[in-house]
Amino acid sequence: MKSPHKRLVNSREYKVHECRICKATEITSFLSLGTMPIPNGFVKKEDLKKQEFYYPLEVGVCNTCHLVQLMHIIPADVMFRNYLYIPSTSTTHLNHFETIVEETISKVKLKKHDLVVDIGSNDGALLSFFQKKGMKVLGVDPAINLAKLAIKKGIPTVNEFFTEEHVTRLHQLHGDAKLITATNVFAHIDDLQDVCRGVHTWLAPDGLFIFESPYLVDLLEKNEFDTIYHEHLSYLAITPLQRLFEKHGLEIVDVVRDPIHGGSIRVSVAHWNSIHKVQPIVAELIELEKKMNLDTLEPYKSFAKRVQSIKKKLRIHLLKLRKQGKRIIGYGASAKGNVLLNYCEITPEILDYIVDSIPYKQGKYTPGTHIAIHPEKKLVKDTPDYALLLSWNFAEEIIQKQESFTKRGGKFIVMVPEIHEV
Repeated sequence: MKSPHKRLVNSREYKVHECRICKATEITSFLSLGTMPIPNGFVKKEDLKKQEFYYPLEVGVCNTCHLVQLMHIIPADVMFRNYLYIPSTSTTHLNHFETIVEETISKVKLKKHDLVVDIGSNDGALLSFFQKKGMKVLGVDPAINLAKLAIKKGIPTVNEFFTEEHVTRLHQLHGDAKLITATNVFAHIDDLQDVCRGVHTWLAPDGLFIFESPYLVDLLEKNEFDTIYHEHLSYLAITPLQRLFEKHGLEIVDVVRDPIHGGSIRVSVAHWNSIHKVQPIVAELIELEKKMNLDTLEPYKSFAKRVQSIKKKLRIHLLKLRKQGKRIIGYGASAKGNVLLNYCEITPEILDYIVDSIPYKQGKYTPGTHIAIHPEKKLVKDTPDYALLLSWNFAEEIIQKQESFTKRGGKFIVMVPEIHEV
């Protein structure tokens, strides 16, 4: 029965017609997660009876350059003008940013007063570490709420999307950028050609563009299907990226694989024939991708079958626990968690509630499934039998934080790479 509060959008309006790297028109779909609201579209209590917009969530691979990408794209203004993802609320994230800064200062040979620009700078968490080292910093972020927060913290921030048009003006105002960063942003951008032109314009001749995104290899190997959502337009591998940057006078000179977010790549990009030499890891990862046959459909079809199996097994497991009289909650009102809840049809009849550390989300309800979100402190007085870990990318931090929960007999259910209990 169709919900009166569910409004399906016209999928033709959002359908991808060409690959964002090579502009080929043949993109083969291999997995559909159905239709669902945008993953960060948390609902206020007074809006629970209002219509929610549902968008198709389908992923495919380009037949020419083999970029894995969403088949439908929601306008950026819908998703990013008021954004609720704030990395500075996580100790894991802050420690990770500090590591990036120490590594990057050495790699780029940054000096005091060199300009560091961060694309999608959020609340300025990453830039704050560069600022403490004496660098001149500038954030570029389209989220009105987060730009205000960053400015309040003393991080200069331009409340705009990173486009060639804006970059030309900002370059004239601020001069060359010795370093341009983008953490968990590059895969969110539709017009990658425009971003590359902007980077080429603003980046100093001896500078580096360093971005970090989840790695397609890890997504496939660890069954991380819940990282597929409307904000993540591309699922990145080195081979198609190399083709993209070559078109714009840029080249990949180094890559670092990092376990953050279930497995990410930190890619360093420089101008052609710059002082930065191409490291062997670039060729090694291209060879790895070739051995995994990422230029064929087989690994993607196999992944899709595993995803369907995980859905079935997780539902059976949770429903079995409920029949046994067990109480289950969710931990972490994350975007990936909302994909899992909607795809696996996990409702308030299965999860009593969800706890989350971010005040913006507390008191609201999950998009689509309408499960209530409470502060983490609720677990001080309440001890459900199980907590489904919806933010599994921070599993270690969360389990350590909630040691008292597990000591009282509570267990975590983790579904990556396979369903297991902790």
